Order: sequence, then structure tokens, then C-alpha cells
Amino acid sequence: MKRVFADKAWLPQGWCDAVRLSLAGPKIAAVEVDSAAAGAESIGRYVLPGMPNLHSHAFQRAMAGLAERQHDASDSFWTWREIMYAFAGSIGPDELRAIAAQLYVEMLEAGFTHVCEFHYLHQRPDGQPYADPAAMSHALIEAAREAGIGITLLPTLYLTGGFDGRGLSERQRRFGQTIDAYLALVESLRRHEGASVCVGVALHSLRAVPEDAMNVVLASGLVDAAPIHIHIAEQIGEVQDCLALRNARPVDWLLDHAPVDARWCLVHATHMSDTEVTRLAATGAVAGLCPTTEANLGDGLFPLKRWLDGDGIIGVGSDSQISVSPVEELRWLEYGQRLQSRRRNIAAAATSDSVGETLWGDSLFGGARAAGAPIGAFDEGQRADLIVLDDDAPALVARDSSNVLDSFVFAGNAQVVRDVMVAGEWVVRGGRHRERERIAARYREVVVRLAQG
Repeated sequence: MKRVFADKAWLPQGWCDAVRLSLAGPKIAAVEVDSAAAGAESIGRYVLPGMPNLHSHAFQRAMAGLAERQHDASDSFWTWREIMYAFAGSIGPDELRAIAAQLYVEMLEAGFTHVCEFHYLHQRPDGQPYADPAAMSHALIEAAREAGIGITLLPTLYLTGGFDGRGLSERQRRFGQTIDAYLALVESLRRHEGASVCVGVALHSLRAVPEDAMNVVLASGLVDAAPIHIHIAEQIGEVQDCLALRNARPVDWLLDHAPVDARWCLVHATHMSDTEVTRLAATGAVAGLCPTTEANLGDGLFPLKRWLDGDGIIGVGSDSQISVSPVEELRWLEYGQRLQSRRRNIAAAATSDSVGETLWGDSLFGGARAAGAPIGAFDEGQRADLIVLDDDAPALVARDSSNVLDSFVFAGNAQVVRDVMVAGEWVVRGGRHRERERIAARYREVVVRLAQG
């Protein structure tokens, strides 16, 4: 039994003093408050549960920053997507593992301790299957194990190129597979589940998964207790196409045709009507928000205030990896609302006037729900994931439990995560991942090779 002691730790009820955690392997066996440090490793002044990253496309880490030159006055998500497709066409299992491992190191150093990997690079670039149909999925699981991050792998069904049922384009063909092959892939990946690996399912989007295919997946039994993720209502164009061809807005259509509940994570859900906000919040589904990516792509702003007022559940993700930081996602989630409303402290809750505490606590809960894993809180039976803040960092000097989370989220850009534990093992010490240099060297080799064609 390993025991660690925190001067202050963030429990579900907020900051508590003198917290002693007893760890049995990868899990928390006991939590004691107002305890003594004797016989335990003293790990720091401020200790938080690690943040789940509920939406990631790992391969896009290596193209971050390569789509920032204007090629068309109307550049948007749709023109960015073509650049992404071209880049995706050069990545195989070895490249994916190297890129993902580097990304996961960066996530850990920033305070993410679990990642939901929304994975649709299933086939070879020419659309033909690998000898092992799960080769690309295995690359992601291996990268997560190498880096020491928890992972919820979300193999993604991707069948059509639009609401009208058109076939996949040449650049999309590596995403596609038959429904039977998809279900077989999910079932095969379940053999890898364990303390730090979960497997859910993802429907890429309503435009990529026809209704009959969605129904087959939802009736398969593979989703009974598993998380279900879907991109939805990210773009105005998507809403317009859905209205034109299905006579309903995307979120309304999904709620009318699928058993949406707490297993679901609706990624982005940016463009919702007031009615959709109310209906969706009532289901217990998580809104998967990726503010830095949504800003980078010009998507729009999520209706955060209305969502929170309706007791909606949120979590955050790094998505396209234009930024890899839970702090920046939370910061820009709030800042977008301030710019839109010309007011401050939008996300403050009735239970706490602290925006930092509200956003961090809500995102821990929602991220854990979206991951389908026992994470996101210091409680018995939860996985032992934690981050230790550097209380010597300038941003945290002279702070106490009444304002340290606000300063962590909103003050400066210097890294203030000092140590990180996942499943009871230290993976980051003094701000540096234990395998940082080796993994970064391999990443550099791979990206140089990709750049050279």
C-alpha cells in the first residue's frame, strides 16, 4: 500500500486540508481528511485530480500550425479539412505511434491524465485494410502505454461524405469500413481494456453515419455500458444541410432518433437553438468543448451560460492539438463568453463564485463521464491520477485555497504543473516527463521524414 499526503487536495466538495490518499496499485483505496503526514510521502501543497481530455485527434499534432496561411478569402473549417486530409494520407502505424506518444507526453506535462482518442484513420491511405485491421488502433494504445496516460479509444464509424449519402472522397477513403468490420474492430479492441485502457464507440457525425448504420451500432450490444461520442452542430453549414435534407436541426434530429443519455458525448454542439440546449441538457449527455480548436477553425461560440443554467454537463478537449493545455481550453471557454456578452465571470455558479473552480470541477466530472472511466475525483475505487501544482511558481505566490485555482487557470502562460501521477505511478516530475527526450527525438525524426515526403 502506497500512501501520499497533500497539504490541500481538491475533493468533490472542494479544497480540503491534510488529505492522505492510500493507493492500492492503480486505484485509490482510502481518502482521509484532516489526517497526518506520518508514514506517507508528502507530495505538495496543492493537489488536484488530473483532467480528462475528452476529444483528441492525435495525428493532427504534427500538422498544428501548418494551416495558418490564407489561400482563400473564405477560408473556413472546410478548407482546413482539405489540408488535414492531405496530411493524414502520409501517416501509418509507426508514424501515428511516434506522434501520439509525443502528444501524450505534452498532455501529461500540462495536467491531462486521460485522453479520449476519436480515431478514424483505420485503413491504408489507398483505402485498403492493413494486414491487421486494428494496426492503427494498436498504435494509439501502445503510445498511451508508452507515455503513461490513460486512454479511452473511440474507434470511429465513417461511411458517407454528406447528408445526401454520397460516397467517401478519395482523401476520405482510409476512414471508411463496412459496419461488420467496424463492429469486429470494436470487439477486438475490448481485449485490451484494463486499469488505464477503455474502449467506447464514436459515430463521426450525422453527415458521415446514415440513420440505419447508427441504429445497427446502437443495437449491437457493444455500447450498453460504453461511452458514445459524436461530432455534431460544429458548423453552420452542417446545420443548414441537416435542415435541408432531414428537416430538423442536428441536435434535435439526434434526440428524436437515438437514445441519448449519460453515455453520450456530443462534441462541439456549437450551433444549438434554445430548445436544443434545454432538451440536450436534460439527457445528462456531456457537451465536449474544444475552445482553442473551435476558435482556430472559426466554428463559433458554444452557448455556455444557457447550458450551465440548464444544469448541462461540460468537459474539454484539445481536438486538433493547436494547443495542448487544459488551462488554455478553460480560459478560452470563459473568454469567448466574455467577448460575446461584454461581461466578466460568466461561468461562476450558484455553488461557487470562483470561475476557475467551477470550470475545473465541472470539467473533471464531465470528462470522466465522457471517458467512461473511474477517474476525475479523489474517492475510493477511482484511479489514482493526480497533479501537483508548483506553489513556488510566480503565478501562485501568496495564493491560498480561495484563489489558487483561479490563478492556475487565468494567470500567465508559464507551466505550473510540477508533478503528475497516473494509475499510482509518477510520470512527470519537476515538470518533465520521465521519457521526454527519447520520445521527442523519435517524434522529430518522424516529422522530418513526413515533411520531406
